[in-house]
Amino acid sequence: MLYPKESETREVKDLSGVWEFRTESDKNYILMPVPASFNDITQDINLRDYVGRVYYKKSFFIPVYWKERNIFLRVGAAAHFSEVYVNGNLVTKHKGGFLPFEAEISKFVNYGQENIIEIMVDNTLTWDVLPPGELKVIEDEMHPKGYKVLNYYFDFFNYSGIHRPVVIYTTPKVYIKDFSVITELSNNSALVKYSIESEGNNFQVILRDKDKNIVAENFGKSGVLEVKNPKLWEPGNPYLYNLEIKLLEKDNFDIYRMDIGIRTVRVEGKQFLINEKPFYFKGFGKHEDSDIRGKGLDQVINIKDFNLLKWIGANSFRTSHYPYSEEILFLADQYGIAVIEEAPAVGLNLWNRNEKVFTEGRVDGKTLEHHLEIMRELIARDKNHPSVIMWSVANEAATYEDGAEEYFRRVIEETRRLDPTRPITIVENTKASETKVSKYVDVICVNRYYSWYTDSGDLSVIEYQLERDLREWYELYRKPIILSEFGADAISGFHSDPPLMFTEEYQQEMIKRFVGVLDRLDFVVGEHIWNFADFMTKQSITRVVGNKKGVFTRNRQPKMVAHFLKERWSKLPDFWEK
Repeated sequence: MLYPKESETREVKDLSGVWEFRTESDKNYILMPVPASFNDITQDINLRDYVGRVYYKKSFFIPVYWKERNIFLRVGAAAHFSEVYVNGNLVTKHKGGFLPFEAEISKFVNYGQENIIEIMVDNTLTWDVLPPGELKVIEDEMHPKGYKVLNYYFDFFNYSGIHRPVVIYTTPKVYIKDFSVITELSNNSALVKYSIESEGNNFQVILRDKDKNIVAENFGKSGVLEVKNPKLWEPGNPYLYNLEIKLLEKDNFDIYRMDIGIRTVRVEGKQFLINEKPFYFKGFGKHEDSDIRGKGLDQVINIKDFNLLKWIGANSFRTSHYPYSEEILFLADQYGIAVIEEAPAVGLNLWNRNEKVFTEGRVDGKTLEHHLEIMRELIARDKNHPSVIMWSVANEAATYEDGAEEYFRRVIEETRRLDPTRPITIVENTKASETKVSKYVDVICVNRYYSWYTDSGDLSVIEYQLERDLREWYELYRKPIILSEFGADAISGFHSDPPLMFTEEYQQEMIKRFVGVLDRLDFVVGEHIWNFADFMTKQSITRVVGNKKGVFTRNRQPKMVAHFLKERWSKLPDFWEK
């Protein structure tokens, strides 16, 4: 699915702004911004924690001259189930809260008159959606009749609403539907292999450098562009070429452009190679999360985050624990930040070894089919971004269960079939000897919280436990390892010497001891700290208005450890052999 972009042949109408909004039980509309989570916009605690259907409504106009065009309506993301109506007609449904969906609406619109779009969004989590959850009715003497609670096993707030832009865009009747590029390096040249999806057959494909000079040209629905002495895309040096595709059918002329990067990615032995050079991941797990707007797209926040990533010396992040907006990936392409892109398969773990999650009625065949469809949608959306260098199929699943092996084997096989050019990982938190899944992936990602969730407050155990643990992972699988999560909650402004839990000193000392171990293990190819910034979680006695493991506060101010990391990462090159 192509990102909506204007060109000589395409127009985009952005419907972002103020919409009418109501819950299923309330027939009175209030005002609500789109894109944004609805939870923190009002002063109503019942709306903040609301579970169920909500309805958005907005009017719009279609110019009369659009009558000769295809007209598409596209929703960037809405969590988690959606139905879209145009002038009372159901035009599309979608399942999944983090990927776009669209429908052609040409036959449903009134030209030159007012039109009404209505979008139903349901944030109820079920076992066959990712991330999963379960709406339970509590029946006991201490709760009123019909009391319901939404149970879920992931540690971030279930923000809800229309989180990314709603746009209407046009194309010619015969148009460029999609395209794919794969880049290869050969001596002093690069090969850009392309293929185009369209009902048309007559194409001109032009590649331009940053100065808009034509460096390669070809004709046809598929082919190869050869670039002499190419400038490569890589973290820290993100050179982008502009790919222009022209459809030259009689009576149908269409143009689509996208910036692409020339680069290769592969795993060999202990190394993760970008452009055949060993790369070391420095960065974070992140969240799409900020004050008031929740998970709603905000380019102010996005640009601030990328500026902080560059300031601190990071070269990468993981889209924990769901696909982020396309707008963030375009920025990663431009800023030169490598991205491990993760499916929203988080919460596939009941944290109770005696209770199975990979079983009929929970994570079963229905969940698997949804997971496979998510991987298809995700790869279709993001396959052309040079910044995306690895796919993560899940985070902290119960991979020790018997049912997990066949489930993830299917997911990993499908991911590899869809995109054989990128390595695949799964993020583990179990023991190396217990997982049934890591043997299928290319890179081992491990989350560890020694001296926090285990041996709480005891910093002295970190080095012994971590080194023993990581060496076991490597001895069993002989694959490069990324420590994909480690860190401690630190409440900004809390201080203690000697370091005590929840202080900035404890967070810094913990991270220092973790990375000291990583520096002496040559099979470790990266460190991603949990988390980039503080983020919201559901209310519990273990969270103080959210998760405070951020290196930055929720409003993006540095904690003490940020300065330590800035100094450390400035000395560690992006490309090096340990």
